[in-house]
Amino acid sequence: QVQLVESGGGLVQAGGSLRLSCSASARTFLSYTMGWFRQAPGKEREFVAAISRSSSSTYYADSVKGRFTISRGNAKNTVTLQMNSLKPEDTAVYYCNADLLKSAGQLVFGPGDYWGQGTQVTVSS
Repeated sequence: QVQLVESGGGLVQAGGSLRLSCSASARTFLSYTMGWFRQAPGKEREFVAAISRSSSSTYYADSVKGRFTISRGNAKNTVTLQMNSLKPEDTAVYYCNADLLKSAGQLVFGPGDYWGQGTQVTVSS
């Protein structure tokens, strides 16, 4: 089992940038596919980005493609979401997600088994 802790959320103006980090407790971090999801008020949780175990494959929601970048540091058990050109519609609670069995491509269609507690991102217009 893995424990996930997000950090880096906050308030930013439209057009600005934020960097979210997720620290994982697992000794076998390399075994987990990692992803980010978000949930805006009154909306369902949605896929944002995913990265394969070796970092060879990444996937993004169409709404963030070209603006967000997911990366992972397997030596430090971290996954990062760099968010640029932020828009008010990016306002949401962002959750780190992990799975032992799913591929990164499968996270596009549904989350993995493990969640962090979430971090709030607010983009003002």
